[in-house]
Amino acid sequence: MPSPARLLRRHVEHRPSPDGPAVVLEEVVKTYGGGVRALDGVSLVVPRGSFLSVMGPSGSGKSTLMHCAAGLDTPTSGRVVIAGHQISAENENRRTELRREHVGFVFQSYNLVPSLSVADNITLPLRLAGRQPDEAWVRTLVERVGLTARLGHRPAELSGGQQQRAALARALAPRPAVVFADEPTGALDLRTAREVLGLLRDLVGEFGQTVVMVTHDPAAAALAHRALVMADGQVVATLDAPTAADLAGRLVALGGE
Repeated sequence: MPSPARLLRRHVEHRPSPDGPAVVLEEVVKTYGGGVRALDGVSLVVPRGSFLSVMGPSGSGKSTLMHCAAGLDTPTSGRVVIAGHQISAENENRRTELRREHVGFVFQSYNLVPSLSVADNITLPLRLAGRQPDEAWVRTLVERVGLTARLGHRPAELSGGQQQRAALARALAPRPAVVFADEPTGALDLRTAREVLGLLRDLVGEFGQTVVMVTHDPAAAALAHRALVMADGQVVATLDAPTAADLAGRLVALGGE
């Protein structure tokens, strides 16, 4: 497989291509006050249609990796490319535009707007971007996440699992290049968490969606096609078709949860 740097040069120097990687990081460094390196030269390629999980002990840099990869934060050095756009080189206004066009988000706390119906929550990112929803696509998503009968409800009228399903549909409604999921099942009970994670994995397979998920749960991380294990701001292991047991063992060896 070509190195991240070679893939980056291949796709960054040309116009964005629908066939290129969803996300590429090249030698990304993020330094905070006092010289603390939250990311220390991370390079990474996330192919389209893949499901990547990121694990590591507290303070390993996994959340900072997601924030930089999603364009929510800018690296101190290095480059971040989303769908062929070098988002790390853009100003905040342009990064916001690129996120709206190419990035979806799923959070632990759902982040649904309480005053809006499920239907309006799902289409909100499209309306904020000045785009008309693709009604057929939204209907497909709503049916797939099992919320057809709940479209007129407010978030407070839904269970936690139903709220997270609404958040998944909202993230996919704009057809983003990549969905970033930050501890998406952290607020759910075990059974509901497994259902939501299974749905997320199915959406990758059925729709070719790219997902990058940060999690502390080895069982959740094992549902991904590939898992990264981080420590001290670096990727210390990459596992294809990971198992929960292997990931748990590596986390324990690093002094994690």
